[in-house]
Amino acid sequence: MELIHTFLNLVAPPFTFFTLLLFLPPFQIFKFFLSILGSVFAEDVAGKVVIVTGASSGIGEHLAYEYAKRGARLVLAARRERSLTVLIIEKNKYNNFVLLMRGFFFMVYAVDHLVNNAGLMSVSMLEEAENVTEFRAIMDINFWGYAYMTKFAAPYLRNSQGRIVVLSSSASWLPGPRMSFYNASKAAVAQFFETLRIEFGPDIGITLVTPGFIESELTQGKFVSKAGKLEVDQDMRDVQVNINPIQRVESCAKAIVNSACRGERYLTVPAWFRVTFFWKTFCPEVLEWFYRFLYITSPGDSPKEALGKKLIDFTGAKAVLYPETVQTPETKKD
Repeated sequence: MELIHTFLNLVAPPFTFFTLLLFLPPFQIFKFFLSILGSVFAEDVAGKVVIVTGASSGIGEHLAYEYAKRGARLVLAARRERSLTVLIIEKNKYNNFVLLMRGFFFMVYAVDHLVNNAGLMSVSMLEEAENVTEFRAIMDINFWGYAYMTKFAAPYLRNSQGRIVVLSSSASWLPGPRMSFYNASKAAVAQFFETLRIEFGPDIGITLVTPGFIESELTQGKFVSKAGKLEVDQDMRDVQVNINPIQRVESCAKAIVNSACRGERYLTVPAWFRVTFFWKTFCPEVLEWFYRFLYITSPGDSPKEALGKKLIDFTGAKAVLYPETVQTPETKKD
């Protein structure tokens, strides 16, 4: 057995390198032509049933608007029923929204798109967390919420040859400090749905979305603190978002729906943020140094003394990098 592994240790790396060298260029050309075909023959969602979770605010809310503009028939889910009701009443100019109720799958005759979007962020160093069990909600909402919805929707999606749109995050590969629980939940989501691609086969398409920093309640400073409580703290938001530019939610939602209708497997929004994946893959030490330099303070100092926060405070860069709605949020704590 050891002889086999010794042989593979010697042969597998060069074999893989030369195989990719020969195979990758034509494969990328093939994928390019497929993307053109996807754009030309994009799916028309008019009249189709689309379920959107986390639809009461942020990306989920604007995904609902974007699907509604295209004539989709929407089923919306969110923890805040009051906010969802306001959304239905005030934004019903595109189409009829359907308010989510218990057992809603029994009331929906078909599902064409399932948009798994609901999410909750945590901001705490592991050693500063007062009770780590308080952070179970992060995994319950970010991962298990997606798993449950997908489990119950899968038969309907198979029947309609439908699609799952999954809101993971660039945090699934980026080791942002104070976000270990959130990062882990998003990495779990990404790997879960990569596995489901194989299990579902061609019956159900999956578009895995990995956003960077997008205008939402998360970038307005709403998160689970080290005390395990849901809080809104703009100063800590500045520490975590740091010098990263935040993209408008409307353009993000439009890009996601366009990508889903084109049948794409992956989407990173904004597109340039994908380069962070390559930094993580090929130069992880550089990325780690970058995070320590801009995010980590000396022992005993407040995290709000982080160099990145000082930079945006002293230079006024926040006015350029952050949308106005993020600078002066009306985020609810419920």
